[in-house]
Amino acid sequence: MREVNTIAAEARSRAGKGTARATRLTGRVPGVIYGEKQTPELISVETRELLKEMQKGSFFSRLFTVSVGGKTERVLARDVQLHPVTDRPIHVDFQRIGKDSKIRIFIPVLFLDQEKSPGLKKGGVLNVVRHEVEFFVQPDNIPESISISLEGMDIGHSIHISAFKLPEGVKAVINRDFTVATIAAPTKEEEAAPKAEAAAAAPAAGAKAAAPAAGAKAAPAAAAKPAAKK
Repeated sequence: MREVNTIAAEARSRAGKGTARATRLTGRVPGVIYGEKQTPELISVETRELLKEMQKGSFFSRLFTVSVGGKTERVLARDVQLHPVTDRPIHVDFQRIGKDSKIRIFIPVLFLDQEKSPGLKKGGVLNVVRHEVEFFVQPDNIPESISISLEGMDIGHSIHISAFKLPEGVKAVINRDFTVATIAAPTKEEEAAPKAEAAAAAPAAGAKAAAPAAGAKAAPAAAAKPAAKK
């Protein structure tokens, strides 16, 4: 199970653009906690603390405990609005997560033992169709990632979701055996380059052939026709 980090928050009494702007001027990001059939709660969090959690990665697939007004809420981050110029967070949405609830969440996919894949050793390419997969999971059973070993996989091999050993209680949202990645044949860029060079060299060779050899005399100009007699 993933580590649950705590984010300290303060309650906000009012909503609105003016109040939100004033909150940002104090170095905090306005936000809201909603869900579980409870009244939405207006909060603010410190900008630096929010940025620190966002920079850790997988921000939207990690559980958090938000501490506000002496109580705690178990939440998932669902949305962060960013400033169009500075990319700094200007609003954050958290969703309450109940103990027995089931949630939809994207989980990263890792491909291990790439150096043991015969296909990749031959110059094949790992074509990742899905870097993340959406699953139904229980809050206390969210994995950091799902992974698969590429050992023994050759060119042309397709990796389907059924090939992954998923933790208990983790089920893909898409109800079919979809492709997650393939090992594709090498690209033909290397073959195309020599052909392009040969094609470019052909006109130049033709031009050289048309030019007179060194020391050779130029063909005499055609003699002028004598003027017609009157």
